[in-house]
Amino acid sequence: MSIHASAIVHPSAQLAEGVEIGPYAIIEEHAIIGKGTSIGAHSVIGKWTELGENNQIYHMASVGAAPQDLKYRGEECWTRLGNGNVIREFATIHRGTVTGHAETVMGNNNLMMAYSHVAHDCVVGNGVVMANAATLAGHVTVQDNVILGGLVAIHQFVTIGAYSMLGGGTLVGMDIPPYMIATSGGKREAQLRGLNLIGLKRRGFSDEAISGLKKAYKTLFMAHLKQTDAIAKIRAEIVGCVEVDNLLAFIEGSKRGICRG
Repeated sequence: MSIHASAIVHPSAQLAEGVEIGPYAIIEEHAIIGKGTSIGAHSVIGKWTELGENNQIYHMASVGAAPQDLKYRGEECWTRLGNGNVIREFATIHRGTVTGHAETVMGNNNLMMAYSHVAHDCVVGNGVVMANAATLAGHVTVQDNVILGGLVAIHQFVTIGAYSMLGGGTLVGMDIPPYMIATSGGKREAQLRGLNLIGLKRRGFSDEAISGLKKAYKTLFMAHLKQTDAIAKIRAEIVGCVEVDNLLAFIEGSKRGICRG
């Protein structure tokens, strides 16, 4: 381990081999930091925070601070990060609350750019990119391989589907289905713009999967059908496409309703 002389590390914190703690960093009680993780200068790792291996926490970042929830009274709630995450300067992640999951969870290989924020009880998957000042309110779920543009703001309890992309400055109040692109409309609220075709091709989706998703998109959003009728039509016409099945299951399981074009 390499711990700068000016860093403050609580005696109850657990540090694995290869951990680096920079100048004036603070590691609070009951923190657990995995092998190869680096903590930058002036950053704070709050109590009840668990970091996996090979994470990079840049200077001035805050991971595991108390939630900005007026009901929170200091109960034991956690922040848990997996492996290989990069948390850039001034980014913030807050611990969970007892009225939520009692933990905020982030998976592996995510990038939070400067000033981005993950609030209490959020669940962030793997391979997510949050550009500068992108913000998740409490209880948001972001599935795998999502890209959030700069200044994106996502309302409480919204779910962002896997492999979707949100343009910069978009306000999101309803669920974004997987595989889609959404950007701000005339009033800045999110509107679907079509499939995330470039992203899907870069991720190696087959031509058959993309063709099925295109057909499903047209039926859902351009055929002027009721949602239940559109889903029934898609299921009858597109059989054996996992991606289309995932899309339909997401829409049927949405509690807030889905964003549309």
